[in-house]
Amino acid sequence: MDQLEKVEKIREKTGVSYEDAYNALSESSWDILDALVLLERQGKIREPERSTYSTREESESFRNASESYEESSRRMSHKERSHAIMGKLKHLFKKGCDNYFLVEKGDQVIMEVPLVVMVVVLIAGLFCGFRYSFRGEITQNVDVNGACDKAAQMCENVKKEFEEL
Repeated sequence: MDQLEKVEKIREKTGVSYEDAYNALSESSWDILDALVLLERQGKIREPERSTYSTREESESFRNASESYEESSRRMSHKERSHAIMGKLKHLFKKGCDNYFLVEKGDQVIMEVPLVVMVVVLIAGLFCGFRYSFRGEITQNVDVNGACDKAAQMCENVKKEFEEL
């Protein structure tokens, strides 16, 4: 589903304006469910109404059916989450294949490598004991070097776990 279809879907289901739907989706990385939650928090759509039902005595078959339904609901939501994660990973992998790291000298391209290959090489380097860090203005606003250190430590921990096996 492309971005325009997602905007139309939200407008159709909630009645919000095109601008509200577009803004919510763009702030939510184009995830429809996250956009709906955002619109709900902003008060632009109402929370779904909740209702309850109770009986004085529940039958055994009702309890079994209820437990079965709750279990299947959990599995479905887990399955849906898995599909969402896989979809995002596929999207990220595709972006990594469609974008390149270039080494140029003058007008000549000396090396052109897909970003996904660069990431694999960098991760392999971490497992071989290499450390990476950044220098410059980027380190003032974001703790990039801290993230690099955490990634290196995580790789060291994984290596130790495999050595213990």
